[in-house]
Amino acid sequence: MKAASLAAGQGDTFVRDMLARDREPGIEKFTALARALGTTVGALVDDGPVDRVVPVSGSEASILVAGKVAAGVFLEVDDFDQSEPERIYEPLDPQFPNARRMAFEVEGDSMNDLKPRPILEGDRLICVSFEDVADQVRVRDGLIVVVERTRDGGHTREWSVKQVELYEDRFEFHPRSTNPRHKPIVVKRDATADDGVQVEIIGLVRAVRNEFPL
Repeated sequence: MKAASLAAGQGDTFVRDMLARDREPGIEKFTALARALGTTVGALVDDGPVDRVVPVSGSEASILVAGKVAAGVFLEVDDFDQSEPERIYEPLDPQFPNARRMAFEVEGDSMNDLKPRPILEGDRLICVSFEDVADQVRVRDGLIVVVERTRDGGHTREWSVKQVELYEDRFEFHPRSTNPRHKPIVVKRDATADDGVQVEIIGLVRAVRNEFPL
């Protein structure tokens, strides 16, 4: 952060102060910082659920913690946490350097039997936006993805992490759990089928993190 602040021609705590939202720098300072980082002012101030890559050093980027993945939990869209979003710092993804990234907190046990490494409650998933990499990544058996399922005309939604299974007539998004209450999401390839539920892959899981508290 210090290097980015100095590269923008500001004091060495400029980026830290801006991330803390304690100050409101003018557009000139935002423009200088964006130019130094090789990005845009819009990317620096975007608060959407899927964050643009914003480098803060030669090897790290700031990404947004979008929320929780919790299988079977549908929430009213207006009930989602409206508090100040958390940002974390992660190494740049060399395979997808220009893709948007987001992180999710894991809630529940729907992937506690995934092989070779389970995904457990409290883990944090580091993902790239599937929309940004769909032309590079073919949906195939075994992919670990974050799935958004919406119903009631988009008024309620569920985010969950699943493993892909492909069949001739359908896609299946499977939990890998010791808990039998978790069931797969099945999506028919028949474009005319409509049960009022929309299913979309929103994230490709690239890493799993779990830090011990100090």
